[in-house]
Amino acid sequence: MLTDTQCRTAKPKDKPYKLTDGKGLYLEVKPNGTKAWRYRFAIRTGDTTKESTFAVGDYVHPPRGEAEEDALARRKGRRFTLAEARDERVKARDLVKQGINPARHRQLTRIKQQQDNATTFETVAKEWLALKDWEEITKVKRLEMLERVVFPKIGLWPIKSITPAHILDVLTTSAKKNGLTVAAAAKRSMSGIFELAVSTLRADTDPVYPVRRALPANKTQHKRPLTVDEIGQLLRDVEGHCGRHETAIAFRLMWFTLCRPNEAVEARWDEFDLDAARWRIPAERMKKRKEHNVPLPTQAVDMLRGLHTVTDRYEHLFPHRDERTKPMVAASFRQMLKSLGWSGKYSPHATRTTGSTRLNEMGYPADWIERQLAHAEPNAVRRTYNQAEYMADRTNMMQQWADMLDAWRRGECNVMPLNRTAIR
Repeated sequence: MLTDTQCRTAKPKDKPYKLTDGKGLYLEVKPNGTKAWRYRFAIRTGDTTKESTFAVGDYVHPPRGEAEEDALARRKGRRFTLAEARDERVKARDLVKQGINPARHRQLTRIKQQQDNATTFETVAKEWLALKDWEEITKVKRLEMLERVVFPKIGLWPIKSITPAHILDVLTTSAKKNGLTVAAAAKRSMSGIFELAVSTLRADTDPVYPVRRALPANKTQHKRPLTVDEIGQLLRDVEGHCGRHETAIAFRLMWFTLCRPNEAVEARWDEFDLDAARWRIPAERMKKRKEHNVPLPTQAVDMLRGLHTVTDRYEHLFPHRDERTKPMVAASFRQMLKSLGWSGKYSPHATRTTGSTRLNEMGYPADWIERQLAHAEPNAVRRTYNQAEYMADRTNMMQQWADMLDAWRRGECNVMPLNRTAIR
């Protein structure tokens, strides 16, 4: 067996020569002075046995007091002492016993490492977003949050190398700078991204899970429903709004139908049958990806007939102010409300909460109201059997709702009929 002194003091000759250590390991000394560790082995393939040589790495005599991190970097560069070369021989021998060529194994390991390094968190995150069945505006907002909060921290990291400590750093930093709501959104998104990575064998675990409770629970702030007095005042303020006419009409359409803000502003003329007083919102524009048929009260029909003379040449009822081929954005509502002094007191999304609350007070069945709001039935069995649209019933309900909105707008706030005919 070799000694380190023999390895260190071996001098080059005109031709390469070997210094044998044993069990297949030897040191090859080349004419240029390079000293390379080699492992000679025989591997059986079928009925044949083939001899081969595995290049372990170069010999090195490390400096005294070498730090562990320096030694680790040296070994990654395949530069080994005598003792380390013997350890590598043991690893290679174990592979040979399993019928695995150590040279081929190292090559495959290197390729896999390169693939792992190329699979960054940002790459998988964008793939995850593309797979989501979301509205494009939702995807844009989620990507903006990831680019602002998550990618600067771990975006360029190989996804397999990210640990719970990295995730915790993202969450705590985000909570301090952006608040718990943004941190909670980042946590949900990162967990979804790692779920995709694990299911496609690009990560072993979800590092979000161990630190999922590290931050205080985020308390969702739901907007309260408006009172009858507030509804009337809001509608009067919008009626007197001196801003863009289309914004006020889109806002009123949202109140007349209790649709979502984006469903109103992105409405297209080919979705409407004003003669039949119906609005068919296609599945791709609905949150639940299911077509939604909406009855239109007479007030909405009259309002849209007037609008038709103004924007009928465009695809959308409410075209964007600057790019007429695109629809208005829902942020237009918030800008209008801010100018009217309603910012902070009322959010457009609270329209649906308000409508649901008041319609329940008016005595209408919850099934009608939930179908009007395009809410999914939470009970799976009931959802399977209850496919009713209640169109005739909802038509009457929404006509009375529109009539009540007009009454409240006129200041008749004591009017709140109980719809006895609705209760069966």
